[in-house]
Amino acid sequence: MSSSSYSNYTNSPCAACKFLRRKCTSECVFAPYFPPDEPLKFANVHRIFGASNVSKILHEVAPHQREDAVNSLAYEAEARLKDPVYGCVGAISVLQREVLRLQRELEETNADLMRYASCLGGETSAYGGRRG
Repeated sequence: MSSSSYSNYTNSPCAACKFLRRKCTSECVFAPYFPPDEPLKFANVHRIFGASNVSKILHEVAPHQREDAVNSLAYEAEARLKDPVYGCVGAISVLQREVLRLQRELEETNADLMRYASCLGGETSAYGGRRG
C-alpha cells in the first residue's frame, strides 16, 4: 500500500500503532504499510521480527523499496508461523520437489508417446488418417 493510500485511514491508527497501543502520528513509519484493516499482517510480523527491528529495517531501506520489504517480512512471518524451523525455505523445498516430480512425469509421458508413435510405424498421419 502506498503512503497516498493511507490517507483513506487517517481517522484510525494504523494496525501497528493499534497493536502497540500508541498514538499514530503522521510520521509513523508503519502507517503506509500496515493499514488498520490488516491487523493480522502486523501482528505476525511483530511476533516473528519485533516492532523495533521492523522499524529499523524500514528506516534503512530506501523509501521506494519499503513496500516490497514489508511484503517480504509479512510473507516470511506467515511462513515461519506455519513452519517455525524452515519458514519460506520449507515451502520452496516442497515446490522444488514437486517440480522435479512433474519433470520426471513429463519425461515418462513423452517417452510413452514416442513408443506409441513408433508402434504405429507410419500407418497413420498425425490426424489418424491413412498416409498415402
